[in-house]
Amino acid sequence: MRKFKKIALIILSTFLLISIMLYFLQEKLIFLPTSLSQEHTYQFTEPFEEFFLTADDGARLNGLHFKRENPKGTILYFHGNAGDLSRWGEIATFFVQKDYSVIIMDYRTYGKSMGKLSEEALFKDAQLFYDYTLKNYSEDQIIVYGRSLGCAIATYTASKNSPKKLVLETPFYNLLEVAKKRFPILPVKWLLTYKFESNKYITDITCPITIFHGTEDAVVPYESGKKLYDLAFGKKTFVTIPGGGHNDLINFEAYTRHIDKALD
Repeated sequence: MRKFKKIALIILSTFLLISIMLYFLQEKLIFLPTSLSQEHTYQFTEPFEEFFLTADDGARLNGLHFKRENPKGTILYFHGNAGDLSRWGEIATFFVQKDYSVIIMDYRTYGKSMGKLSEEALFKDAQLFYDYTLKNYSEDQIIVYGRSLGCAIATYTASKNSPKKLVLETPFYNLLEVAKKRFPILPVKWLLTYKFESNKYITDITCPITIFHGTEDAVVPYESGKKLYDLAFGKKTFVTIPGGGHNDLINFEAYTRHIDKALD
């Protein structure tokens, strides 16, 4: 009996330790930024302008504006949870080459952007960049595009505004659902301070929605994106990418065949 109690105490202590570590380290698990020197010079194949916006709390946020003359539209792009604009700017040129202007920001602590992270702050920053986009383009030209983590930010932003379209690439239903699958034995509902509840925001969106998701996504399950799609109202399209993973949809014909229609 004493041996059983000792084993139970070890298991309980381990469980509590892992739970505490998850609580305090969750930002390091969710956000994987790389930093850039403030003197870093971006180099891309397409013309662009670098700019900075200042948030209400004083945070300085870095952005890139790829400009096209007489563009088909303007994409406000919210990127995934890893890297910085030196990488995501390269990805944005795919849309620039399709004759779209693109505005893309780096989140707090990413690249040259500064400020303290929080879900509320990220949403406010997204609105700040939406307002910047509105100063340069009419709202009926704006396409809000999210990728992975950026899908939650894009969905929230689209729910608070009236863009032309919302396009989501590998979105999750909400972060809690993803965390439950990753840590099934932990009480993640009580540990997570970041919720990213796209499932709540998508029901308030009135513009057309297109979702792209691969069937072999090992980061965000295909079912999570489909479940989010099922909640949406109005005109909506779900594009299944057979064999597609989390970071390679652009390499599939199903994506390249449908993206033009999603943006037009």
